[in-house]
Amino acid sequence: MSPGGRTLTLVCAVLGWVATAHAGPPPHAGSAPLAYAPAPVDNPLKGFVPYDTAAQRDEFPHSLEWFYLPLSALMPAERVFDWQPLEQRLNAIAARRCQAVFRVYLDYPGQPPGTPRFLLAEGLEVHRYDGRKNHGRSVSPDYEDPRLRSVLREFIAALGARYDGDPRIGFITAGLLGYWGEWHTSDHKEWFASERVQQEVMDAYDRAFHKTAVLLRYPAGPDDAYYADNHSRRFGYHDDSFAWATMPSGKPNSWFFLDRMKRAGALEKWRTEPIGGEVRPEVWNTLWDEPTGAPAGQEFLPCVNATHATWLMNSGVFRTGLSGERRDRALAGARKLGYELTVRSATAVVQTGNLVRIVVRIENTGVAPFYYRWPVFAAVLTPNGSPIASWITGWDLTGILPPDAEDFSSVHALPSDLHGEFRIALRVPNPLPQGRPMRFANVASQDSGWLTIATLRR
Repeated sequence: MSPGGRTLTLVCAVLGWVATAHAGPPPHAGSAPLAYAPAPVDNPLKGFVPYDTAAQRDEFPHSLEWFYLPLSALMPAERVFDWQPLEQRLNAIAARRCQAVFRVYLDYPGQPPGTPRFLLAEGLEVHRYDGRKNHGRSVSPDYEDPRLRSVLREFIAALGARYDGDPRIGFITAGLLGYWGEWHTSDHKEWFASERVQQEVMDAYDRAFHKTAVLLRYPAGPDDAYYADNHSRRFGYHDDSFAWATMPSGKPNSWFFLDRMKRAGALEKWRTEPIGGEVRPEVWNTLWDEPTGAPAGQEFLPCVNATHATWLMNSGVFRTGLSGERRDRALAGARKLGYELTVRSATAVVQTGNLVRIVVRIENTGVAPFYYRWPVFAAVLTPNGSPIASWITGWDLTGILPPDAEDFSSVHALPSDLHGEFRIALRVPNPLPQGRPMRFANVASQDSGWLTIATLRR
């Protein structure tokens, strides 16, 4: 996912006809109107995220769905894994043309223990508690126990071996440690995992995942008093108090997200790794009011612009009753998250030897990059839009950082029997079968995902 080598410098001379451009392109060159239009709210890998089991999840357009799973459901015995609970959730989400964001936990207040039962049966030390509406149900395990640490390393390795790069998965949050897998036991800090254990978990994720993005809850630098240094690792972050404790507080040693990002030296992490999170539940019902219910200084759009967030859990927008101007503001807020790629200019030129050269300028009008290197296809379409030939361009969209634009070009062989009028179009398909394609923020890209960039004739 690291950007590099993405810009293709264009030399005017390669176009042949540019030297006489004042007279207009010759008949074998073509272009098409590329009017801007806001990209769809349910463009993949971005936007607001419902729980996958929410009865009202279809109340608001989305492309990602969220769930938790206890480790106990996936690991019935040491070195034994049962992937069916995870498979069922991933397959159900994929059937709805969405991708998953999920977290595996050991300790979820109010739920049965998520720590593997075989470890509890072997006498793993646990801390029982009644706070956080737990009433003694879940338990906080001894994270320093060598048996538990070994199990965590084994699980992460197996998870990565099976699911790294799985197209059904959009993002994974590291989880496992702390209440809800959120890497804290804030009212009992003495129970939380030591920096050594945190490092072991992060090392395991580093080894296991090279394609699927993994996000941590808390940014930390080398001088952090509580968390192991993670600022230079290949992880993104998730702010689970978004629009509540996101913007700087002005107080020393604040836990607010951007305060922690600054202390960690991670304010530019969004350039290569995604930022996600959850809108704080306290503002679910009032965030889109006018004036907003977010605390002063924590308004939604400033938080998005400052964090460059790509996705946010936000159960509030998936409940019935969001209508009128409040719904319009919520839709605009969802669109603001993550990338928005628009084709600003494009030309296709038929050259000798049955070749067509495509030259395209793509701008990112969003707040974050497109983090996965999905292939960009070019194609020949009939006048009615049916593809008759297609090619992988080799272009990499992940390096287009907002508000910048990048230039791309490629040369492809046309079908030898191609005659009459035809169109040249671009498309970025989703590797998830039946998944929504990435649609450009152009008027002509909103339905099938094909964006016509030129009309030619042979």
